[in-house]
Amino acid sequence: MDFRPILYINGVLLSILSLGMVMPMLADLYFGSDDWKVFFVCIIITAFFGGALILSNIGLQFNMTTRQAFMLTNLTWIILPTFGALPFWLSSLDMSITDSFFESMSGITTTGSTVITELDKVPAGILLWRAILQWLGGIGIIIMAMSILPFLKVGGMQIFKTELSEDEKALPRTAQLASSISVIYISLTAICAICYIMVGFEIFDAISHAMTTIATGGFSTFDSSFSHYTNPGPEIVAIIFMVMGGIPFVLYLKAIRGNLRPMFKDSQVKWFISLLSIAIIVTTSYLYTQQDMALTESLRRASFNVVSIMTGTGYSNGDFNAWGGFAVSMFFFLMVVGGCAGSTSCGIKIFRFQVLYTVTKIQIAKLLHPNGVFIPRYNGRPMPKDVPSSVMGFFFVYALGFSLLAMALSYVGLDFITAMSGAATSISNVGPGLGDIIGPAGNFQPLPDSAKWILSAGMLLGRLELFAILVMLSPHFWKN
Repeated sequence: MDFRPILYINGVLLSILSLGMVMPMLADLYFGSDDWKVFFVCIIITAFFGGALILSNIGLQFNMTTRQAFMLTNLTWIILPTFGALPFWLSSLDMSITDSFFESMSGITTTGSTVITELDKVPAGILLWRAILQWLGGIGIIIMAMSILPFLKVGGMQIFKTELSEDEKALPRTAQLASSISVIYISLTAICAICYIMVGFEIFDAISHAMTTIATGGFSTFDSSFSHYTNPGPEIVAIIFMVMGGIPFVLYLKAIRGNLRPMFKDSQVKWFISLLSIAIIVTTSYLYTQQDMALTESLRRASFNVVSIMTGTGYSNGDFNAWGGFAVSMFFFLMVVGGCAGSTSCGIKIFRFQVLYTVTKIQIAKLLHPNGVFIPRYNGRPMPKDVPSSVMGFFFVYALGFSLLAMALSYVGLDFITAMSGAATSISNVGPGLGDIIGPAGNFQPLPDSAKWILSAGMLLGRLELFAILVMLSPHFWKN
């Protein structure tokens, strides 16, 4: 295998990562923290390796094969968290290598699980670096879902090849597509930050939260997350932009080019909004009737936490573990469902449930009409023949991966609810789990190092849509 294009692209990405460290360094300088020296050293190290990979492979003609694309996808999401962990490891927080890598992997995969306690006392540079990691990971997820996974036919993503080809008439190259999406991503982040400032955030907190809201990551600058604010304004802003982060970004691109119809007609978006609405109504009624919570308070708590969990953001405005078994069960289901493909959100993704529903409906129809001919459709178009089997395979591997993670976490000493929700939140890239330890009122710091490495592997597995990693375990992958 020719590794030169893989190394070159990773060199470019490491160089971008080193540029991302400049802002935290300046933040520490502004707020008077000595950690600016740490970021300066990390910039030098990361830029050196990035520049070396670029210069040693520049000027060559590359033709990316399928094997190289799989290798690139996997190596990128291992190399970037490794270098992203350097500021945590070298900072004044005195974090271990395990904790540093866990925090970096959680950031770059936009999971939002954290091992850092007393965030209010953490240097500004580290807080901003956590937000930047999630922000960079968010744009990386969108580009991967739009240009790499459909090409690799991972988990049914090939269903979006037709959608991409429409855009490629106007934007023929992936680089142009990526730059157009990046402009939209940056613009939404800026608008979100302005909205946060308007509802009472300090500028630093507004920028940090805007980055993690659009990326549906969930890292906050406060231990209490959105419970830090008593007025509902910040929560309303967060809900709006979390939902926007969970919608396919290709639809924003089409809307800017004058085609608004797909935004309102896309079946995946309709399902996404419908499921969110149903979950909010059901949770609100439960809190109002079973938990004796005021109706307006029930609606506020339900709306924020349902959107946060389903989009995989992981913000909280209260401890939903105290709401009873029904709420916990509801949120466990929502964290697995996730948002739309081609967005920054997480989970199994809405379109796969649509495919599963369509296939089930056709199977029932065939039982009633054995001689009938039924064609599975998605968004009004016939599905490619390999999509249903690819999606079925994804569901099986997802269930298997979840089961193995849960058993591994139980093996290293975690209780049942912590192991189960930890496995679900890592493979679904959600953030908080359930229970007293890793629930919204706690964090992942008390877990043993072995559990943190298992959870880091789960985050990587979930972010790369499972098959992108598993295919490399096959001996056939390495044969010419």
